[in-house]
Amino acid sequence: MSPQLMLASADNIDFMIHGIFSYEIFGQTVWITTSHVCLLIVTITLLIFFFIGGQVFKHAKEIPGGLQCALEMMVEFLDGITDNAMGNKGKGFRNYIGVLFVFILFSNISGLLGLRPPTADYGVTLPLGLITFVLIRANEFKYNNLWAIWKDKCSPLPPWLPIWLPINIISDVAVPISLSLRLFANILSGLVMMTLVYGLLSKIAIGWPAALHVYFDLFSGAIQTYVFCMLTVTYIGSAIGDNEESVLKRMLKKKKA
Repeated sequence: MSPQLMLASADNIDFMIHGIFSYEIFGQTVWITTSHVCLLIVTITLLIFFFIGGQVFKHAKEIPGGLQCALEMMVEFLDGITDNAMGNKGKGFRNYIGVLFVFILFSNISGLLGLRPPTADYGVTLPLGLITFVLIRANEFKYNNLWAIWKDKCSPLPPWLPIWLPINIISDVAVPISLSLRLFANILSGLVMMTLVYGLLSKIAIGWPAALHVYFDLFSGAIQTYVFCMLTVTYIGSAIGDNEESVLKRMLKKKKA
């Protein structure tokens, strides 16, 4: 392709977030962007999907049909993510991980529908990482006493020598940043690559870009969804530690008393 043709096609390249309209609130200008619209479309679509799925399970048949089989396989797969990583400790997180998985996956592959993937916006992936961070810290304090947490933060050295304490704290704070950046960067890079293909090679981009969509949208999107969810359950399971059984026993004793 000649340089002149590439320069001419470069005008069609656009993978940025654009403002659609704005409004004033408390003296500040708030913009509704393409990310908000795509996020709304994804959310509404998922609500419809969950409603249909709920109706299917509500009227489940002993001999399941195709849709019921597909939904049951999906539920078993999502339950397996928490069970394999956390065992019995994962039962309370199945709903969160399931919704998180479906939301991220559909957001990642929404580019196939002509949308700008919401997860290509750091303003979407960062809150997901922060929610995971809050769950990690909340369960850490719920299932461990302060002394156990202190020893963990000072590890691998003894608790009376807290040289590693600042490093471990920085490592904990980096969790939501690394989770959100990994997801954001991978989805954005796929979006940029496909935009460049259609912008610079628009004259010959017929048919063969479908193979790239399979990789960047489907394969990479599914992998990043799985990685995000697996790291989430791993971090939460690690924060709970081995003290959950003793805590549950104490809770049962209180109920009996």
